[in-house]
Amino acid sequence: MDVDPSAPVAPEPGEAVFNPFEPGFFENPYPQYAAIRAESRVHKTPFGATVLSHYDDCFSLLRQPGTSVDERNAVGVMELPLPLELAERRDDNQRSMLSTDPPDHTRLRRLVSKAFTVRRVEQLRPRVRDIVDDLLDDLEAAAAGGEPVDLIAGFAFPLPFIVISELLGMPEADRTELRSWSHQMTESLEPLVDEATLRKVVAAADLMLAHIGEAIEWKRANPADDLLSALIAAEEDGDRMSHDELVQQVVLLYIAGHETTVNLIGNGTLALLRHRAQLERLVADPALDANAVDELLRYDSPVQFSRRIAVSDLDLGFGVTLGPGDLVLTLLGSSNRDEDHWGPTADELDLGREGASGHLSFGNGIHHCLGAALARLEGGEAVPGLVRRFPGLELATDQPAWNGRIVLRGLDSLAVSLG
Repeated sequence: MDVDPSAPVAPEPGEAVFNPFEPGFFENPYPQYAAIRAESRVHKTPFGATVLSHYDDCFSLLRQPGTSVDERNAVGVMELPLPLELAERRDDNQRSMLSTDPPDHTRLRRLVSKAFTVRRVEQLRPRVRDIVDDLLDDLEAAAAGGEPVDLIAGFAFPLPFIVISELLGMPEADRTELRSWSHQMTESLEPLVDEATLRKVVAAADLMLAHIGEAIEWKRANPADDLLSALIAAEEDGDRMSHDELVQQVVLLYIAGHETTVNLIGNGTLALLRHRAQLERLVADPALDANAVDELLRYDSPVQFSRRIAVSDLDLGFGVTLGPGDLVLTLLGSSNRDEDHWGPTADELDLGREGASGHLSFGNGIHHCLGAALARLEGGEAVPGLVRRFPGLELATDQPAWNGRIVLRGLDSLAVSLG
C-alpha cells in the first residue's frame, strides 16, 4: 500500500488555528486545513483575516460580485512595518490584472484575451513537446554516471520559462536575467514580506520593468508573430493598453505563468512518486493525461489560497457578515481536499477521478486564471513525458526541499534517480 507523508491525520479536538508558521506546515499543510474544516465554516485568524476552507464557500466567494482584490482596500490586517517608500513601491508593482478590480480589470482582461487565445496556446503543443524531450535528454545525460538529478532545476523550472519566453518572443540571450528577476519578484505575492526581502524584490522589479519596457518599444518597431506583438496590437473600439499596462501584464505572465507551472510539475511528480500505483497507471494509459493533470492540481495545489476584500457589508451566507475592508482568504488547497465536495476519497490521489477539473487551483469567477490552458498543456506534456521516459523514476531523498512559501506552494529542489 502506498504511504503518503502529506496525507492528513484526524484532527485533535480543540480550537483550530490557521498558522502557516507552525512547524511542519510547509511540508504538509493538509492536517491543519482538515482541522479548520472540521471546526467551523468560517475561521478568524490572529492576524485579522477571515478564512474560508470549504469548497462550496470558497467557490461562492470567488464568484461574489462587489468584492475587491486590491489589497489597498483592506483594513485591520497585520502587516510587517516597512519604510513608506518601500510600501509605496510594493503597491506600484501590483498593478497587473491580479490586483485590479472592475472596470479596469474587465478592460485589461478583454484586451489581453484578444491576444492570449486558447487557439494560440494549443498551437504551442508541438514546440512544448520538443522542449520537454530536449530537457529530458539533458536530465539523462546528467544522470549518466548514476548520480541523482534535481528535477526542479533541470526540468520543472526551465520548461515553463522557455515556453513563456518563446511565446512572447523575448530574445534568448536575455532569459537568464529574466528568470532570476521574476523568481525574486514572486516573493512579493506572500502575505507577509519583511524589509530585506522587499528591497530585493524592488531591485529585481526595477531591472525587469526597464528590460521589458525596452523590449516593448523594440517590438513596436519590429512586430512579429508572437504574443508580445499581439498584446501591443490588441484593440477594442479604439482602446489599447498603455505602455505601463503592457509592462505590467508581461511581468504577470512571467511571474504567475512561470512559478505556478514549476510547482505543478514538481508537486505533481512528487505526488506520483509517493503513489507508485498511480504513476504506473499514468505510464500505461495516455488517455489519462488530461484528467491526471487536473487531479494533480487538485491534490497539491501550486496556489494555496486567494484573497477577496469586502467593499461593503458582505453576507457570507451562514450567519456571518463582513464589513467594508475585511479581508477573506479562500484556502484553495483546503477546498480541493474538502470531503463534503469530493467525498471520502478526498485525501487520495486518483488520476481517474470524475470531476477532477472542478478544482479551484486556478481560482474562479472573473479572476479565474487566464493562463489555465497553458498550464494544463505544459503539465500534460511534462509529467506524462517524464514518467514514460523514465518509468523507473525514484525519489533520491526522504526530505524534499519545500520553498517555504505560503501562497505559491512548491519545491526548491527534488532529488530523483532516473532508474
